[in-house]
Amino acid sequence: MKGRKEFRLKAVLSAVLFVLIASFWGCGAGDDAFTASQDSEIKAEEDFGNETKGLGSASSAPFVADELLLQPRAGVLKAKIDEVLAGLNATQVEEILPIRIKRIKVPPRALEMILAALARCPHVKFVEKNYLVKAESIPNDGYYSSQWHLPIISAPTAWDISTGSSSVKIAIADTGVDPTHPDLASKLLTGYNFVQGNTDTHDVYGHGTLVAGSAAALSNNSVGVAGVAWSNPIVPLVVADSNGYATYSSLANSITYAADHGIRIINLSFGGTMSSVTLQNAIDYAWNKGTIVFASAGNSANSTPQYPAACNHVVAVTATTSTDSLASFSSYGNWVTVSAPGKSILTTSNGGGYSYASGTSFSAPITAGLGALILSVNPNLTATQVVDIIKQGVDDKWTTGFDQYFGYGRINVYRSLTLAKNTVTQVDDTAPVTSITSPANGAIVSGTVNVDVTATDNVGVTRVELFVNGTLLSTDTTAPYSFSWNTNGAKSGTNYLEAVAYDAAGNAGPSGQVAVTVSIAADGAAPVTSITSPANGATVSGTVNVDVTATDNVGVTRVELFVNGALLSTDTTAPYSFSWNTNGAKSGTNYLEAVAYDAAGNAGPSGQVAVTVSAASDTIAPKVTITRPANGTSITKLSAVTIAAAATDNVVVKRMELYVDGVLKKSVTGRSISYLWYTSAVTSGTHTISVRAYDSAGNMGSASINVIK
Repeated sequence: MKGRKEFRLKAVLSAVLFVLIASFWGCGAGDDAFTASQDSEIKAEEDFGNETKGLGSASSAPFVADELLLQPRAGVLKAKIDEVLAGLNATQVEEILPIRIKRIKVPPRALEMILAALARCPHVKFVEKNYLVKAESIPNDGYYSSQWHLPIISAPTAWDISTGSSSVKIAIADTGVDPTHPDLASKLLTGYNFVQGNTDTHDVYGHGTLVAGSAAALSNNSVGVAGVAWSNPIVPLVVADSNGYATYSSLANSITYAADHGIRIINLSFGGTMSSVTLQNAIDYAWNKGTIVFASAGNSANSTPQYPAACNHVVAVTATTSTDSLASFSSYGNWVTVSAPGKSILTTSNGGGYSYASGTSFSAPITAGLGALILSVNPNLTATQVVDIIKQGVDDKWTTGFDQYFGYGRINVYRSLTLAKNTVTQVDDTAPVTSITSPANGAIVSGTVNVDVTATDNVGVTRVELFVNGTLLSTDTTAPYSFSWNTNGAKSGTNYLEAVAYDAAGNAGPSGQVAVTVSIAADGAAPVTSITSPANGATVSGTVNVDVTATDNVGVTRVELFVNGALLSTDTTAPYSFSWNTNGAKSGTNYLEAVAYDAAGNAGPSGQVAVTVSAASDTIAPKVTITRPANGTSITKLSAVTIAAAATDNVVVKRMELYVDGVLKKSVTGRSISYLWYTSAVTSGTHTISVRAYDSAGNMGSASINVIK
């Protein structure tokens, strides 16, 4: 009976929280709605198991428990998005600038509700979870001196045409590359580590070195093995941690990084069953700049689409054997582009050795090496031309034409290079075709208006710019192209909209002007304001943090805080927070009131909050409770542990700190703290987790627990 009551209470509280979140912006059923992406299970293409990481729910694909990926509509001010996030206790921690994707931190227990609320917010173009991918390849043989796959794809003959060019780089987005390997060391250029945020790109797991050697191991050096493109340099991009886990955000970062650095070939040996808007946006961005993504088709032995392989503008590669049959483990389907050897591929391994490995994770980089050779022969080819040459140059030994098992056929390096050498490149002088589809010409608009644009190009659109009366409003780099225009700042009457799309060659395609009439209605709605801390009736002393929430139908310009009717301070940016030194206040009852203003001058008061100021010095330390994990918990089977704690105080909790074995891991302002502790590299034994809380008087309270590995 007790359990049922608790369940009902939790359900009611969850429902109330969702209503509050949804009503924060008034995002009702009539507003523009954006559906959050579904869970997707992503694994390395060499993984034949069904392991999922213990983050998120047990029934879902693995994802970062406290992160979301969000793209605002173009034209929405940063201050508005910051206000939205602050109202949900969410914080931006990173932005993938080329595609305007924001990685945000959210309270883990509220992730699903915040996801749903953001998906309905009219300021948001899309939102989805930050899914995890994992590299789990394990070589299946020892070192042998034979590479059967190179003769079967006619690589030795093709090398008479080209062994590659130092100007055509191959990006290996994976777990890093062994910087000391004799077949790789001299080929490695400076890359980037998107996990640690530095240039340390050594292989932390072993998977990336296997992949890199398949694509471009050095040859003609009397040692080791040969890659397909053995004269092309490698740019290692680390997207996975030492446990082999990568996130959607790190993959998207690597793709846009490659495109922005002129790297035209990038390999992704990861895959899963559900799509991602973040990944598709990154791939489209790269494609429109001439960068080609090669991806493994998957190892599920069925026709279920695998992503990113099944994304648009991706070369998806299945795996074949030494007898030119489809590998038993290989995925297949109508989304496949070509096939390539992927069974028992002799390649470089971490630590300077050589190993055989199997999986579509190796057929993909072999094909990526072919793409690099094609561009080495003819560097002026477009991305479309490179892919067409790969399709046309195949050995089609099975069903004539395209089929779901081998795509257009198994790659033939010699035939493709011959085609590349004889392909005439043309200067792209065709501009994009651009049109504003909404609002319609002659429309009457007011408030915040969504401006939708279509743009197509013979090669690819790199960006779309929206102009209002000849002045640039905003830029969007990902389709569908959509802008948010706040007409409250426009002139009343006729205004002119025009969109201009650009391609990689710099050709500009204007839409032509669309005339709309702006009707500026008087803004009579005042902001809604509330003092959230301290609570009414609280007893305070020393320096007190006064927190205020304020929302408005247009936007809050400032918030003022009054103490006993006298202005204390003004804050112009959310979250609105004030510091009040009560040592200068009268002892006893004092009255706080906040007033928020919008651009029209409407004022929204919070109403008074009465607090009692105690002149006595505060000697009471905060009380700390560690809620997760429980004391004595065994973490032997866990790859990650969520640590959570909360604190209470007679006045206010100012700061909290979290330590693991005496090492500071996180410090936050406020009365709660959480931290995701990756434990794979943690030594066996007892480990101490400690949390400290400080109040405004400097009093410290603490709590500690032990966990065992």
